[in-house]
Amino acid sequence: MDNLTKEQRHLCMSRIRSKNTKPEIVVRKIFRGLKQNFRTHVSKIPGKPDIVIPKKHAIIFINGCFWHQHKGCKRKAIPKVNLKYWETKLRNNVKRQKIIIKELRHNKWRILVIWECEIKNTNKLSKKIELFLK
Repeated sequence: MDNLTKEQRHLCMSRIRSKNTKPEIVVRKIFRGLKQNFRTHVSKIPGKPDIVIPKKHAIIFINGCFWHQHKGCKRKAIPKVNLKYWETKLRNNVKRQKIIIKELRHNKWRILVIWECEIKNTNKLSKKIELFLK
């Protein structure tokens, strides 16, 4: 059973953003520190990637562990209320992104997926990004 009323739950869910999330802001700070030019949320590219580096023909998706069901992560837990809805929604999110990544790779884009839980260790994340950009 849900601890919140329907109205409270609606308010919580309505405050979840799709752009300019905390993980995105952390990754952008790392890019600025690397003096790397990038664009955000390019609508002309399938999947509207979080970060695009046109010169390197590279794309970075910053995924929420819950919304994209990060395997092995404790944050991927599906809510027990309205289970059928959430299972379908989250399964479709994962499926859609797999299709988008396949299409982008077919078009010769290099792709990096950064998970929300990886943001905690910025040193490790910086190294991961540096390796990707080489």
